[in-house]
Amino acid sequence: MSVQPGWYVDPADTETRRYWDGEGWLGAPIPVDATPPDGPPPAEPPPAPVTPAAPAASTTPDSATGAPGWSPQQGPPPGYGPQPGDGPQPGHGPGWGPQAGPPGWGPQGGPPGWTPPGAPPGWAPPPGHPGWPGRPPEPRPHGLRLAGYGRRLVARLIDFGLVFALNVVVNGWFVWRWAQEWAPYWQEVFRRASRGDTSADGLPIPSEQANSLLVAILLIATALWLAYEVPTMASGGQTVGKRVMRIRAVPMAADQPLGVRRALSRWSTMGLPTLLWYCAGLGLVLQLVDALSPLFDHPLRQALHDRRAQTVVVEVPQHTDTAPSNDSNQPPGDTP
Repeated sequence: MSVQPGWYVDPADTETRRYWDGEGWLGAPIPVDATPPDGPPPAEPPPAPVTPAAPAASTTPDSATGAPGWSPQQGPPPGYGPQPGDGPQPGHGPGWGPQAGPPGWGPQGGPPGWTPPGAPPGWAPPPGHPGWPGRPPEPRPHGLRLAGYGRRLVARLIDFGLVFALNVVVNGWFVWRWAQEWAPYWQEVFRRASRGDTSADGLPIPSEQANSLLVAILLIATALWLAYEVPTMASGGQTVGKRVMRIRAVPMAADQPLGVRRALSRWSTMGLPTLLWYCAGLGLVLQLVDALSPLFDHPLRQALHDRRAQTVVVEVPQHTDTAPSNDSNQPPGDTP
């Protein structure tokens, strides 16, 4: 997944913002509340070369460099070095070596919050990465916590209950007519099963109208789901269930409304398979896989419909309004 170039909150330091060029970070960080410039930061000038100064010759016989006229190529002057009776000197003696660094220090590791060069925004190393203490921190898109699977499941069940109620009102007559078409068949099957008869000869076959009714039922159910979910998700990223559970869907690129195109793309992945229920329940299997997919996606917990629409589901803070921010000073691409 590629991230568009722009100014993003630095995952290593959420108090700063840096420019991401699509492959790596550029320039120095700026405060997170500062207005970033348009486009990438100006190139930093290369550091000026430093010419080491020649060491001045010492004329003090007792200096650490030796006696007058002594040079490193000639070896140390007489009497130079630790004298008898002196304590252990730094860099001498058994067991001498580099001093220990801070806990968790290592040449391959980094401090907490460290991000390797070229990593995309929101990157986190896998558990057990050298230098990373314990589990890596969870990504916080746009500074918000990712919604847990339990909240998302309850919100979806609430929405399904409301859509089912709409189907009872709008689709009830078609379902009743379809059941009447199949009633003679199932009554005869149960009657034979009670007698131990498993033959299928002479069973009453439903008319062609049963198939037409089933197609009409699935089309109406899909249309009701579309009308229920897409407009509310496009405007605020929340259905009724998501409002109750205080979660919402936001684009990965910026904390802003989804819009009709993204909301429709998101819904079609999980809603259109309803039409495939006609094909031996294939659509139901696809929807079940989509519903379980956030359990196996790390670290952003995206369902298949989230991946297609490039969205994530986050928690709504208790102290803020559920409506998305329209601050003109907040550029797109706060954090992926």
